[in-house]
This record gives sequence, C-alpha cells and structure tokens, in this order.
Amino acid sequence: MLDRRTALKSGAAAFAVAAVAPTARAADAKLAALFDTFVQENLDLSPTDATQFGLDKGKRAHQRAEIDDASLAGIAKVKALNESQLKRLNQIARAGLSGADQLNYDIVFYDLSNSVAAGKEFAYGPTVAGRPYILSQLTGNYCNTPAFLDSQHPIETKTDADAYLARLEGFARAMDQEIEASRHDIALGVAAPDFALAKTLIQMSQLRSEKVESSNLVMSLVNRAKAKKISGDYAGPAAKIVAGKVYPALDRQIALVKEMREKARHDAGVWALPKGGDYYRASLTYWATTDKKPEEIHRLGLSIVADHTAKIDAIMKKQGLSKGTVGERLRVLYKDPRYLYPNTDAAKDKLIADLNAHVREVQAQLPRYFGALPRQGLQIRRVPKNIEAGQPQGYYYPPALDGSRPGIYWINLRDTAEVPKWTLPTLTHHEGIPGHHLQLAIQNEATLPTLRKMMGFSAYEEGWALYSEQLAAEMGEYKNDPLGEIGQLHDSMFRGVRLVVDSGMHALKWSREQAVKYYVDTLGDLEASAITEIERYCVWPGQACSYMLGKLTILDARARAQKALGAKFDMRKFHDAVLLNGAMPLKLLDSVVDKYIGGAKS
Repeated sequence: MLDRRTALKSGAAAFAVAAVAPTARAADAKLAALFDTFVQENLDLSPTDATQFGLDKGKRAHQRAEIDDASLAGIAKVKALNESQLKRLNQIARAGLSGADQLNYDIVFYDLSNSVAAGKEFAYGPTVAGRPYILSQLTGNYCNTPAFLDSQHPIETKTDADAYLARLEGFARAMDQEIEASRHDIALGVAAPDFALAKTLIQMSQLRSEKVESSNLVMSLVNRAKAKKISGDYAGPAAKIVAGKVYPALDRQIALVKEMREKARHDAGVWALPKGGDYYRASLTYWATTDKKPEEIHRLGLSIVADHTAKIDAIMKKQGLSKGTVGERLRVLYKDPRYLYPNTDAAKDKLIADLNAHVREVQAQLPRYFGALPRQGLQIRRVPKNIEAGQPQGYYYPPALDGSRPGIYWINLRDTAEVPKWTLPTLTHHEGIPGHHLQLAIQNEATLPTLRKMMGFSAYEEGWALYSEQLAAEMGEYKNDPLGEIGQLHDSMFRGVRLVVDSGMHALKWSREQAVKYYVDTLGDLEASAITEIERYCVWPGQACSYMLGKLTILDARARAQKALGAKFDMRKFHDAVLLNGAMPLKLLDSVVDKYIGGAKS
C-alpha cells in the first residue's frame, strides 16, 4: 500500500481545495456545518451505520450496544428527517458556494430530493424506492444482523463484548418490529413473490436450525472474547438471549413468512404492486440515477448482448470451440472439470488463497494507471454458510472510515461449480481491485466532507466496478489467458442481460421463469446461479441496471476526455478525477470530467 500522504496527491485533489473568494469561503463553511449536522442526525437514527463507519466512539460509544429501529415509527422518523434536511439545504444559496462545494451541494440535494419524493409517494417498504419488501431472501434483520455482528461489531474490550449481548437483544426486538412493518405493507397488497418467500424460509430455517450453544451468534462472541483475553462467561448469557429472545422472534417471523407465502403472488415484477409502474421508475432513479425509460433500457440490453455474443464467439472459435450457440458453449466451459475447484472446504480455502495471490499481482500494476491509491487493506472471505443460499456470487463491505476495519470481499462458495476458474479473475477485479475496494477505500481517504464519504450511488459504484473489469483487460490481465478474456466478456454481457431481464420483469411483465430461461440460454450459467440472480432482481428492482449504465457513462466520459486532450490525456489523472470526487449521480459525473478536461487543457 502507498503511504496516505503520497496516495492523495493528484490534480483532482488540488481542484478540490483550490483557492476561493472570501464570500464563497463563508458560504462553504455554512454548508460544511450543515453537512456535519446531517451526519450526526443520520447517525442518531442508525447505530449500525455508526459502527460500520467506525464512528461509534466517544459520545457515540453507547450506540455500539444498539440496533436500528425497524418499526413503522422508525421508518417515519427517517422520512421526516429527509424532509427536514432537504428544507434546510434549500435555505443555502448554491450560487454563493465555491465550485467544489457546488458539486457537494448538488450531490446531497439529488439524494435528498429523490428520497423525499419517493417517501411521500409510496407508503410501503423501508424508506426509499428500490427495496419494496421488508422481508425477503435479501432483506431483513435475520439475514443482515448475524453477518453484521460477526464481521463489523468489534470486540476489543469487555465493553464491546457486553455491547454484543445488548445487540443480540436488539436483534430480537428488531425482528418483531419488522413483523409490524410487514403486516402494514401486507394490508396495502405488498409482499415479496412466493418464490422469494420460499427462499426466505430456507434461510430463516437454516439460521434457526443451529444449536444455540454452537450457533455462530454465540460462538462469534465467545471466540473473539477469548482471543482478546476478555474475562467472564459470555457463552452462557449469549446462549440465554439466543434461546429466550432471538429464536422466539425468529420463530414469529417464520410463522409470518409462511402465512405470507400462502397468499403471495407469483408475479415477479413490481408492476403488480400499488403504483407499480411509478415505483419501478422511482427505483431506477434511486439505483441507476437515470431517467431512461424501461423500454429504452431493455433495447440497450439486447444490443449489448448481441455485441458481446459476437465477440465471445470469435474468441471461442480460435480455441476450437465452435459447436452450438455461444450460451451452449459457455455451459460446456462451466461443466469442464479442468476449470473447477472440488466442492470441499479444503478446496474452497485454496480458492481464496489463489484469489489473494491474484490480488497481489494486480496491485503491483496499479501505479501505472492510478495516481491515488488507498492505504486500507482488502480481505477476501467466504459468505457465511447460513445465508449463502440467497446471496449473490460476490459482494463487498467497505472499510471503516477510521481505518479500524479493512474492506471485505465476500465470495459465495455454496457450490464451486458456480464459480469456475475462468470466471474468478473478473469477479475479483469487480469486488476487489481495481473495483469496489479501490473506489471505496479511496473515497474514504479523499478530501471530502464526511457526509459525502458516507453516501453511496449504485450506478457510480457498480459502474466503476464493471468498468474495472474492462480496465483489467486493458491492463493486460488476459494477455495469455483467452478463457479469462471470455470470462470478462461473459460478465460484461451478464450486465447486459441484467438490463433485459430487470426491465422485462418489472415493466414488460416477464415471468420469473421467462427471465431465468433467457438468462441461462444467453449466458450458459448454471440454472441455480440464474435463479439466485433473477430472484435478487425481483426484490431489488432497478439495482441490476446500475452496473452497465454506470460503466457506459464512465467509458463515454473517458472517450470524451481522450478526444479533447489528445496527447495530454493521462489515464492516472482521469481516474483521480473520477475517484477522488467520490460517488455521485451519473448526471453529475459528466460535469466533473468536463472540469478535469478544462484544467488539463490549461
């Protein structure tokens, strides 16, 4: 890792702290104070965010023992806070701000105005569009809190261990609050589709089936307290809470989900929900920061699939693979035992070790393509077994803002047949380096308001990660690896497929089965993988579109900069301009790149 003082030197960083007039400095200070207030207000309502960002210290130390309020009243508080913050932001004159803070203003305004609009229009779901269901295979405390307690709740002292026990009790309370919120939404005609609820029950039952004394909820505390030589009996109190409070609350959720499943619809898309068409458009705004119409997104996806199919076909033919459709030939590669790790725990450990070795190889090349590099490390971990059935192939947890916890790339190893060797480099480029870890760790360390560091925009973040997959190819990662190149093109085409099936299900009324068939036929993936992905898109409408729409925006911006600057174009400075200004809506990224171009010309 580069030293932080070196890592943050760049043209973009210099732009962010450029000299401004005294009147602008006064306005900037007012905005900074307001943003600091927003941070404190947001953290007041989310103790788990305080822990995730490493801010549960000092006057917030008590929050380390708390869980977010999941009740209807808690949802209402978040919506009310969004409205209040937007009103106060509107009281600041944007024109009086410096250029950097005009960008900060615009980003926060975009986020708040869309959240407020969705909160007023839709009476179901948590607090924003794009997540319509309180309980599903991907949403709910039952699937999020165990992983949070295990990987993000720190245990360094006796106080931390005691706080873990308090959070176990809060976990039980939050599950009962979710029952209340779910029943509210059910009365409005809103519940996840039957197949999603079936997967939810599988995961809930897996968590519930763990013997209390040996459950991860108990042993995570016991083992980590022992490792830190913290005295006291934690096995007994933790087991008592799990047996007496957590499991009974989980039983109540299981009973509710069974009741929901009996009456649930099979329709995959949110078009079937109240104001479903409007909800999908609001979801696309939330996830993809786009105003593109679903039909336009669908056509774009089809064109990308056609383009990538032709490219993969050409490479395959050079490798002597010419029989059948591209999807059928990809399926042959998926099943080829030469490219599979054995489906054993030992082989899965080896797989993770191999990924770590690959990450080190890519890191050595980064200074040729980036000015800013992060000091925060990356860990690669296996998705916990009790939730792997409904989780995607890989996902990433960003580092704590205070540097106390590294970034974590989680890889789903429920079945190694789903991740053949030729797919793993690209997945690692996406989730790790130069993808999510590079972007989010740099954002943490950049000269940005804390509020901005805590904000995320899926189209920017996932767009960057998908762009990074192609960038890795441009860095020569597949120079002598044609199957790896096929893997990169396959995964890029996969995001084109996402455009097709997401818009297909939520706007064009495709069934789950129709979407799975298109997915499998086009990509050649195992049906089990396709089902997990398709069911994910059903409960996170619009999120699947953020990847490719973001990537295309970054590629278009880069091409514009290359054309405008010619020989003056510097890839490292372009990447710094994109990354050091932090996550933002796609609409605002173009203005950032335009300022970079203007500065590079002078």
